[in-house]
Amino acid sequence: MNADLFLVIGLIVSGLAIPSIVSSFIDRRSPRIASIMVMIGGGMIMIAILQKPGGYSFQEIPQAFARVIGKYTN
Repeated sequence: MNADLFLVIGLIVSGLAIPSIVSSFIDRRSPRIASIMVMIGGGMIMIAILQKPGGYSFQEIPQAFARVIGKYTN
């Protein structure tokens, strides 16, 4: 797997954890699953940053999404 794919999957997993965190706090439960999702997503983002020489800047994130979508749709 390349660094762009790790970055995109990590951002999506971390983003999907946000509603779970909010729901857990509203229901006064501990956010166990959400914290696991954040750790997995953060780990994938760190792997992507370490695999790409120079890391990623914020301007490169939309381009990484476009490259991953383009690679797997064509």
